[in-house]
Amino acid sequence: LAAFLPAGFVVGQSGLYQTIGMFIVAYIIIGMTVLSVCAISTNGALDAGGAYYMISRALGPEFGGSIGIMFFLANVCGSALFVLGLVESIMDTFGVPQGTEAGLGSSIQVLPRTYWWEVLYGTSILLLCLLVCLVGAHIYAKATFIIFLIVLLALITIFISFFVVKPHKVTVPLLNGTGATTTANFTGFKLATLQENLMGDYTVDYTTGNMMSFATVFAVMFNGCTGIMAGSNMSGDLKTPSYSIPRGTITAVMFTYIIYNLLSVMVACTCDRLLLQRDYSFFQDINVWHPFVTIGVYSSTLSAAMSNLIGASRILYAMARDDLFGKVLAPAKIMSRSGNPWAAVLISWFLVQLVLFSGKLNTIAGIVAIFFMLVYAAVDLACLALEWASAPNFRPTFRYFTWHTCVLGIVGCGIMMFLINPIYASASIAFMLSLLVIIHYLSPTSSWGYISQALIFHQVRKYLLMLDVRKDHVKFWRPQVLLMVANPRSSVELIGFVNDIKKSGLYVLGHVELGDLDRLPSDPLQSRYDSWLTLVDKLNIKAFVNLTLADTIRHGAQHLLFISGLGGMRPNTMVLGFYDDCEPQDGLGEFAGSTIDTNLLVEEPQLNFPPLRRTAGGKALSMEDYVAVVSDSVKMLKNVALARYFSGFNRKEVLGRKAVYVDVWPLNLMRPDSSNYVDTCSLFLLQLACVLTMVRSWRQARLRLFLCVESGRSVQGPEEKLRQLLRELRIKADIHTVAWDSVVALHWHKQVGRKPEEELELEEDFVNSFPSNATRISDDYLQAINRMILQQASEPAVRFLYLPRPPADTSLYHTYLRHLDIMTRDLGPTLLIHGVTPVTSIHL
Repeated sequence: LAAFLPAGFVVGQSGLYQTIGMFIVAYIIIGMTVLSVCAISTNGALDAGGAYYMISRALGPEFGGSIGIMFFLANVCGSALFVLGLVESIMDTFGVPQGTEAGLGSSIQVLPRTYWWEVLYGTSILLLCLLVCLVGAHIYAKATFIIFLIVLLALITIFISFFVVKPHKVTVPLLNGTGATTTANFTGFKLATLQENLMGDYTVDYTTGNMMSFATVFAVMFNGCTGIMAGSNMSGDLKTPSYSIPRGTITAVMFTYIIYNLLSVMVACTCDRLLLQRDYSFFQDINVWHPFVTIGVYSSTLSAAMSNLIGASRILYAMARDDLFGKVLAPAKIMSRSGNPWAAVLISWFLVQLVLFSGKLNTIAGIVAIFFMLVYAAVDLACLALEWASAPNFRPTFRYFTWHTCVLGIVGCGIMMFLINPIYASASIAFMLSLLVIIHYLSPTSSWGYISQALIFHQVRKYLLMLDVRKDHVKFWRPQVLLMVANPRSSVELIGFVNDIKKSGLYVLGHVELGDLDRLPSDPLQSRYDSWLTLVDKLNIKAFVNLTLADTIRHGAQHLLFISGLGGMRPNTMVLGFYDDCEPQDGLGEFAGSTIDTNLLVEEPQLNFPPLRRTAGGKALSMEDYVAVVSDSVKMLKNVALARYFSGFNRKEVLGRKAVYVDVWPLNLMRPDSSNYVDTCSLFLLQLACVLTMVRSWRQARLRLFLCVESGRSVQGPEEKLRQLLRELRIKADIHTVAWDSVVALHWHKQVGRKPEEELELEEDFVNSFPSNATRISDDYLQAINRMILQQASEPAVRFLYLPRPPADTSLYHTYLRHLDIMTRDLGPTLLIHGVTPVTSIHL
């Protein structure tokens, strides 16, 4: 179409300089896209769908589906555009003259020219295209080859005519709306004619009455260059698409670029401006034999209409086969025995028929050009993403491209879209993004692979290498948590709570499976990752999963502490459930069995976790090993938190209260002789509690800080120091003083009855187990501590308590754990926390 109908239109409106510039811009965009098409098409087996198949397999179903719809609509509108162009050409040759020319036409000008008659002509032409496409791609291929020979012969006669035909006058219409005519000149090769046609002279388009501009002319011209995707659209019908598409597409681009520029130069040298602006079919008037051009115009437009129709049907069929839109496109899957998707052809034909009602040739040219540019930009983006991802399996045999060519194609498409029509361009992008969101939520998970994952991996690896642990600073500290999970069934509430306190830090769910790989045929953990990852999705948490196989739980915990994370992203805090005899509760009841999305009927992986133990004797971890895990974590400079009574923690119910409190006891309650509130462990308690209240859902919670004092000492001094500390740390908290004289008295009373020898021995134990002093604590004292905590008004959502360091003497592990059990009994959700590294800063 660009070779015959708009050639004079483009040169007449824009001049030779701008015309050549338009072709350069258009073919830079097209050329960059062709390089991307060739690269993708030679990187593996290419199936039906052409550009849609390339984009969807590279960028994923969301992007592929949205661009697929845009490309389908572009082909539908393109087919209608070429049919309308053919009707316009037929009317110029065989239509009854109108206005003042009525009754003056030749004997062959007999066809009525009303709107509905032109729709009927377009419908008849479209039916012819439909019949060819319904028969199959092999008939279409033979027909297009014959048409190519006809068009080539017509082009040859046109080039000969420039040299053979003598100068003469041509009748053209006036723009006064009366149907009057005037004459324009075919001058032959003249320098004056060339000079007249060098610069632009935009005027009214005599077919639509609209004022032309660079953008509108470029839109019409660009539609004649969109045939580069015709070959890739037929990818499912080609024997070797990876061989045929690059060679055929590059040859077509080079051939058409040369022909278009030669035609433009010839036209500028031989036809005056008036002829080019008022007669788009002037090639017939200057040809050695007029029917040659008529046949060439009809053949080229018919071929282009068929190409777009069959291309649209193949794209629709490919999208239907991928089930991106569920049952909506299911009818388009129907195929004939020969493999022709006739149902998709009929649907495409029906939509083209609807577009035919739009009218004139240039009415939909801008929309079609923008749709095609969006597709071209998407193809370039797909190739760019594959190149940037640096995946080893992206090794196309066509290597004449770089990421620079992809970026140039994307930028060129974007700029020209908005130059043609900013409103249409914005609306098209908004429509594409809407489709992308809809497909993201409605389409099933594909098995094509997601380029986003490759790009994320590439970028994450790069930034992880840049994350230097030597540059860590306390003011940028954040919790990076490893939560040890024995069985997710009993840990659902704790998993959710720890997700709240991580403060956009690293969160790893760790699990140790007992076993010996030497005695197993394969790693049993590989098949269990799906269940864990499904759990993460269902609980809507942001966590990684790390599973390990070990001979003991303690060794497995050491493994996880050593290997969890990567580079500068490693856990700095270990969280363990408390070691007690409470019967675990199954929190996965609502997720039991397989979960099925009723909208898409897609079955998701089951949550296959072992049943919960029913007796205390069913534990895989001994009491001594449990304390040893805590001790190991401290030795490895990891902060430790022991979580108790979280199985009954109902986050929704707790946060729904009118008043939500978080209680912090920053004093080591097992060391009543120490009144230090500002050691590393106490500050870590404060920091973690503050982090919890910074989470959006916990912002209404109030921190309550409990200051234990004896009646004989001044209260104002310690309280004011604590307030000053909170101000410096920018932590908002209410300070409550608690008199604990009676509690402390129980501790000192226990010490009075000891013998000197026992005192010396215990002193040695005290030093060895510093700062735990486990053997100096009586059960009465711990029970009093427990009662003191419980007696505070208004039950909190969660309590934060100071966790003493485990004793160095392993024989005291049992006593240490028993003391913790007595102190925290029936306190409700409680975190016992021991910090080993500074985490707060008062400086900028």
